[in-house]
Amino acid sequence: MRPRAGTPRWSLLGRRAERATIEQALARAKTGQSGVLVVRGEAGVGKTTLLEYARDTATTLGFRVEYAAGVESETQFAFAGLHQLCAPLLDRAGALPDPQQTALGVAFGMQGGAAPDRFLVGLATLNLLAEVAEEGALLCLVEDAQWLDQASAQVLAFVARRLEADRIALVFALRDPTDRDVRPFVGLPELRLDGLGQTDARALLAAAFGTPLDERVRDRIVAEARGNPLALLELPKSALPAQLAGGFELPNVLSVPRRIQDSFQQRLNTLPADTQLLLLVAAADPTGDVALLWQAAAHLGIVREAVAPAETVGLVEIDTRVRFRHPLVRSAVYTAATLPDQRRAHRVLAAVTDPQINPDRRAWHRAQSVVGTDEEASAELEHTAGRALDRGGLAAAAAFMEQAAVLTPEPARRATRALNAAYAKHEAGAPEAALELLAAAEAGPLDALQQARLELLRAQIAFHLKRDSDVPRMLLDAARMLAPLDSALSRETYLHALDAAVINGGADAVHIAEAALAAPPSAVLARPADLLLDALATTLTRGYAAGAPGLRRALEAFRDSSNTDPGQARQSDSWLWLAGRNAVAIFDDELVYILASRNAQLAREAGALTTLPAALSFLSITSVLMGELARASELATEATAITQATGGVQLRHAHIILSAWRGDHAETTALNAITAQDVTYPEGGTDDSLAQYAMSVLHNGLGNYSAAQEAAARACESHELSLSSAGLPELIEACVRGGHPERAALALEQLNSRALASGTQWALGMAARSRALISTGPCAEAHYRESIERLGSCRMVTHLARAHLVYGEWLRREGRRQNAREQLRNAHQLLSDMGAEAFAERAARELRATGEHPRKRTARPTDALTAQELHIARLVATGATNREIGAQLFLSPRTIEAHLRSIFQKLNITSRRQIKNFQLP
Repeated sequence: MRPRAGTPRWSLLGRRAERATIEQALARAKTGQSGVLVVRGEAGVGKTTLLEYARDTATTLGFRVEYAAGVESETQFAFAGLHQLCAPLLDRAGALPDPQQTALGVAFGMQGGAAPDRFLVGLATLNLLAEVAEEGALLCLVEDAQWLDQASAQVLAFVARRLEADRIALVFALRDPTDRDVRPFVGLPELRLDGLGQTDARALLAAAFGTPLDERVRDRIVAEARGNPLALLELPKSALPAQLAGGFELPNVLSVPRRIQDSFQQRLNTLPADTQLLLLVAAADPTGDVALLWQAAAHLGIVREAVAPAETVGLVEIDTRVRFRHPLVRSAVYTAATLPDQRRAHRVLAAVTDPQINPDRRAWHRAQSVVGTDEEASAELEHTAGRALDRGGLAAAAAFMEQAAVLTPEPARRATRALNAAYAKHEAGAPEAALELLAAAEAGPLDALQQARLELLRAQIAFHLKRDSDVPRMLLDAARMLAPLDSALSRETYLHALDAAVINGGADAVHIAEAALAAPPSAVLARPADLLLDALATTLTRGYAAGAPGLRRALEAFRDSSNTDPGQARQSDSWLWLAGRNAVAIFDDELVYILASRNAQLAREAGALTTLPAALSFLSITSVLMGELARASELATEATAITQATGGVQLRHAHIILSAWRGDHAETTALNAITAQDVTYPEGGTDDSLAQYAMSVLHNGLGNYSAAQEAAARACESHELSLSSAGLPELIEACVRGGHPERAALALEQLNSRALASGTQWALGMAARSRALISTGPCAEAHYRESIERLGSCRMVTHLARAHLVYGEWLRREGRRQNAREQLRNAHQLLSDMGAEAFAERAARELRATGEHPRKRTARPTDALTAQELHIARLVATGATNREIGAQLFLSPRTIEAHLRSIFQKLNITSRRQIKNFQLP
């Protein structure tokens, strides 16, 4: 980083605490603890000077320093800011795993390939910085972060959140306030810069101007500048000498940055016309390329010496780069120009930009030079959008496509481009902007397929913004419109509509299911998603027994889809999350495990961190049912860490089910309360029903059977088949224990029917356990034994342990203490080992009632490990290297090494090989 032209070290006056904060961040990085800081404040308050202080201090400490700056006109170029920061470091990219090298190469336009997930680019960036930091501490300075392109901002914020034990410091300067989306940086450590106090402001004026100012003038400047250092220095320069002698006045109606910009514009107005035009060209080109500026000057017939007056008054500096004194100077130059002059500047920049080397920038400049519409410029922008998509720049592609639509003269083509731009905006996470483009597209004319796609997107945006009760109907209407036009897309839309209705918990589900069954079949070979649609629709309209065989066929098709052609496999993979949920619905433990594991694996391998948390959450829930609560905690913790790093919506599903099975009353009820208060989760919807299922498990474990019965009944009312199936055994146990056998019998009838239709050991075992609860005498014992035998041959160990528990409870009540002890010991050991504390305590109470004191669980060294440390220990035990573990957990190898040191200390070992000697829970 170089200081801006003519920038003195003025704003360090009175910044002792701020300098100390910078020094602390650098000290942490120097000792391998990483340091991250976002410096926020209004324009001119001293952010740049503080970054320069960080640079100088870091240089003294032996840091390598790299620099990038966001530029307002660069926001449409995907990964431009990131490339600026990483370009000097790319000689170390060869040390990265191949997928990460490819991700960076594609993102930076250096090679072709499938568009990478932006967070895979983030992992590659993290490891690239970590590789450089192995040679010595590294400081990365990012100025004007509010003007970074969206892809760069998301990646750098992700990297900042994943730094834990690296010799890396990241310091961002962020203008505040700003109308830019700065959500990626929310939650990072902040240093807010306010204006200088009166004493420091006066000292600054005295140091800057040498000769004393009139006291009244000085006080007026201090009052009007409100402590903004740049204002204190710049506003007097726009005043006449006579004004500085006394009677100085400044307008009160404008904000300080605006006044500073006006001050720069006043100085600009005193410059020769050629100088002003040359400065305008420099302001319109964000690259700061001196060679390009001189080419443009020659094209305009302007001599190079024309820039000298601007350098003399301190507005710009030109050596190897073009550097403006401050971003407000660039803004002042550009906004002061007339529209014809702005277009002239862009026109000349388009003329001198090489279309082979930089076609995107040429297209952008050309588009800015257009008056009205221009099909050729529009088509060029459309190609630019395609190139941005190829690099994974969704936001950039959306911006280019939007501008292409505006420049299109022919109405039908303009509507088509507006529709495509709307889809891109939605994919880029800008639904409100997408709705505006849909309104432009709707002006048409559109053909029937385009109109149907428009309605589909409108419904998808409505579901994204708010889970409105109208959304399923909107999706249904879109599916019907698409049916004669694109049968494959139509059927996927029916599936979306059906799932939305189930998630919302409304009565639309059956109506949509009936419509889906009446819809034309797919024009192509039935895909797994088509089979799932038919099976779900059949189940909702004709009952579980009629739909279960079709559900099994659909889920087996998903399981086998990896053996099909890549295109169909990708389409199937996009529905794995729904397939996995319905594997729970038919009690197929093998399919649940296979589909949940595959979903998480595919998302992890692709670096798709937007979908990975949901995949990890479902795998966590699967692990809970399998009795692997420690593993479930690792997965849920990882999902939470990723959503925090990516700025995604936190998912509570895994945490509430895990805490319920652990018997953690405070945590489970707190999460349930949050869900109940969240307006995005409608009452009776999937999330609400899932929370009720968790509460039924919690209260059955604690023996609060009335509360368990109420919660389980609500879960069983859900159209979500997995929840209604899982809730039935909880309802039956709660009803039996709570003294409501008639209600238990009705629920058992439904569970028996589902178990027979499913035919799995899990289903039949659960049904046998539930029959035993409402039976007496020899029949009850036979059912208990059957449940233990069947559940013992499936993956769902939690339910096997509970079968031992209820059998032991029954035996004790029958007076068969010796037999009861055997069952209760098994239950207590299984439940204690897995961490199901409430159910384990139930078993312990029963054991004490038989006259036997339950053995206390022996503390193990691994109990001291955190969820993340346990996860790392598991991976080390498989022989994975630090680099491989880091790639899987989206952490740097040095961070993995730091966790390993903690693991070694807690386990009292000295080598990775010794981890294999421990029984990891």
